[in-house]
Amino acid sequence: MNDFFDRLYFDNEVRDYLIAFGIILFIVLVNRVISKYFAGLIFSFVRRIWRNVDRKSFIDLVIHPLGMFLVVFVSLVALHKLRFPGRWDIEIYRYTLKDIFHAVGTTVLIISFIWLLLRVIDFIATILEKKAAVTEHLTDNQLILFFKDFLKVIVGMTGILMILHFAFNMHIGNLFTGLSIVGAAIALSLRESLENLIASFVIFFDKPFSTGDQVKVQNITGTVEKIGLRSTRLRTDQKTFVTVPNKQMVDSILDNLSLRTQRKGELRLEVDLNTSSQKLQELLNGLKSILKRKEIENSSVLMDAIAGNAFMINADYFTASVTQNEFDRTKEGINLSVLQLMENLEIQIAGANKDIRIIAREQE
Repeated sequence: MNDFFDRLYFDNEVRDYLIAFGIILFIVLVNRVISKYFAGLIFSFVRRIWRNVDRKSFIDLVIHPLGMFLVVFVSLVALHKLRFPGRWDIEIYRYTLKDIFHAVGTTVLIISFIWLLLRVIDFIATILEKKAAVTEHLTDNQLILFFKDFLKVIVGMTGILMILHFAFNMHIGNLFTGLSIVGAAIALSLRESLENLIASFVIFFDKPFSTGDQVKVQNITGTVEKIGLRSTRLRTDQKTFVTVPNKQMVDSILDNLSLRTQRKGELRLEVDLNTSSQKLQELLNGLKSILKRKEIENSSVLMDAIAGNAFMINADYFTASVTQNEFDRTKEGINLSVLQLMENLEIQIAGANKDIRIIAREQE
């Protein structure tokens, strides 16, 4: 029996194979239990920072990437104890097969670790989102989403650098030095993207608008649904989805309609020149009475000019910062009341009654 365990296959004894694959099989079988235990240890540190954290949600979120990391790590350690077969030590384009296996294993290990970090970031962002949901403003919610995406990009780039360094033995410092000229060219080609990234920080710290605000920029009016690393997304009143680069949101003249204190309505009347001054006065008094509605905060009525074809009357009124539907109903009610007033006073709009006469002249 001992002779069987002492037999050599591919430069390793059977005993070594059984031990290595036994360890791998063991970690695969008890992986969930061990992952749950380590997830509980990580949770204990998280709970010291944030109270009232749901333990089950945290464990469900990190248990899969943590389990994958443990399986990959233990498997690599177990396989590392085996001697690489000499007959397999062939060279493929300046790299031996052993180096390739080592690079693949290290890459998988780093990817599983980065996946775990990304899940932790998701969980922390979820906690902060719940706390931000209690506040009235939506700026905190969008700020959390922004930095969550930003941190994920940083962690992803760090993972790539780790793979280059540990899996392919590249010196990061020398790599940066060698790529300095290329990096400058890339920076120039990505200048607009970098400007949009910087503009996103300006938006979050200067706060000209936040998620949920209705804004007007470059003849586009819509509600801000998301502020990303590169662009801001607006939902227009036609229910279309418009993406505007953050640089344009910062550099352009932007009107934050949600921050206005009042909504303005305008009424422009061109009254027929045959209207008497007495009826004009009655019309002005009637307009002032109409604009004393409870939803109107202040207003002004003015006979602005006497033109060659009409009397010009301008009326401006302001409501509170109500919704568009509420403002439209108020505006409709005022317009109908004005029409009814003009009918009662028998006042006509300029040009309402025009006769077109065709006169035929006899030729001599």
